[in-house]
Amino acid sequence: MGIRAVRDQSFGVIARLVATIAIISASVLPPPALAWGGYGHRTTGQIALANIKPETRRALEQLLKYEKQLGTPECALKTLEDATVWPDCVRRTRWRWGYTAAWHYRTTPVCDAYEPWKNCSGGNCVTAQIERNQRLLADESLPAHIRLEALAFMVHFVGDIHMPLHSGDKDDRGGNDRKTAYGIVPDMNLHWIWDGALAERAITSTERPMVRRYSAAERADYGGGEPADWGRESWQAARDFVYPNAFNTDPCASDLPDEAALTQEDIVEAIPVAQRRIRQAGLRMAAMLDQAFAPGPLPEPESSR
Repeated sequence: MGIRAVRDQSFGVIARLVATIAIISASVLPPPALAWGGYGHRTTGQIALANIKPETRRALEQLLKYEKQLGTPECALKTLEDATVWPDCVRRTRWRWGYTAAWHYRTTPVCDAYEPWKNCSGGNCVTAQIERNQRLLADESLPAHIRLEALAFMVHFVGDIHMPLHSGDKDDRGGNDRKTAYGIVPDMNLHWIWDGALAERAITSTERPMVRRYSAAERADYGGGEPADWGRESWQAARDFVYPNAFNTDPCASDLPDEAALTQEDIVEAIPVAQRRIRQAGLRMAAMLDQAFAPGPLPEPESSR
């Protein structure tokens, strides 16, 4: 092989590597509150759709016909997958939807005791908004477009609350202030990594398809609980896994540096954690949809605040 051919081949390899890094970087740069990123959120919706009852699917299809009445042509809401990302899309119109920003999370410092309703004044947190929007969705006396809006908020927030860094942090805005490398990709942050690259790796690394009809035993394993429980699970995952995985230390033993790097071994270790949270979000979303579209009013919640 001549010198020119070797040089051209080398340039080709480098170009492909740079392009790959650029694609990975773009995939993990959503707004800070975009839990699981678009791909992860849509996957939770696909899991839910594969596991809801036939009558729920029919009711859902009827409700989605009222999309135009929402007045958000820039943000599609034609499918359940669209619904899982619609709340992040409309937030870009701050004058109309900016008040919903606090609904996407409710973090507790990982070194404090978890309190599901702390810092949730007026129901302005993800825990309360999941419950509120399920009740609005279930209320057949409301106009269809109001119920459709509630559907989108509910399914999106079910995804949000299952992302560990939307429930637990170390005084760093859910990991947004921790500059973190993802393997060979530098200059990410811990939140972006769990939102995008890690979630995508988790979804595409399963032995069995993540989007499928789950067995009754699997639904029992991944399902159950209520929003306050799901937030606690995420907070615990942040405390016991996310921060130790990134910094190789107990986050409550000392202050953490502002920078970290996830090695390939760290990433492989994190994949099962992300996979479980995404499966749980999809199957719990399916259960909430079945409950909301079932005849009659929703039962009153068991938990007290």
